[in-house]
Amino acid sequence: MTARFPRNVAICPDGNGRWAAQRGLSAMQGHLAGGDVAFKRVRDACELGIEQLALFGFSTENWARTSAEVAGLMNVFSTLFDRGIEALAPLGIRLRVVGSRDGLPQAVLDAIGRAETATAHNDRMRLFVAVNYGGRQEILNAARHYDGGGSEAFRRMLYAPEMCDPDLIIRTGGDRRLSNGFLWQSAYSELLFLDELWPDFTRECFETALADFAKRVRTLGTSHRPPSDPTIGVERISP
Repeated sequence: MTARFPRNVAICPDGNGRWAAQRGLSAMQGHLAGGDVAFKRVRDACELGIEQLALFGFSTENWARTSAEVAGLMNVFSTLFDRGIEALAPLGIRLRVVGSRDGLPQAVLDAIGRAETATAHNDRMRLFVAVNYGGRQEILNAARHYDGGGSEAFRRMLYAPEMCDPDLIIRTGGDRRLSNGFLWQSAYSELLFLDELWPDFTRECFETALADFAKRVRTLGTSHRPPSDPTIGVERISP
């Protein structure tokens, strides 16, 4: 990985349902395909030298989906977390699930516990998976426990205080919004919105996204951009 590639990346993997619909498949088949891609891109991130990867898996708003789809998604999560022990633990990846545990089925909670325990001592790459997560809810929950002390003290009240702010947030599927994801952590993140649906997000797409970040000028509020530099803001890349 080049020096200017991001160390910390977050991905909102959107588009499983539309990918399935285009192929005459069920929504659940789309989610299963998305899960397979997630494992591949996590391995890629590890190989590319990314230190922290965060995946937005299931939001607090996703409970509004049909009960059949939610139940299917919970089964997918249980399977994927157990699969993660076998596939990711040997790579030195440490898994941490962020979000509220309230309302999650016991089978999912048990699978989370097994995966977090099995990978607890790994230190090659940190993997955060957001399940039953909402950025506003995270901030509200932190505010209930905050007694003052500034931003770092407030950070310690978040679901995962050890999670670094993402250098780059990638969203697949064509929509141009954060959708309540990592609101506190994204204050200075670079944003990249891609048209590819998540199951079509290949390693080449991933490497192109990382290369796009490397071309950006990040002042983080400390100085003005040199006049000779192009104005690089929120980008959208078409397939």
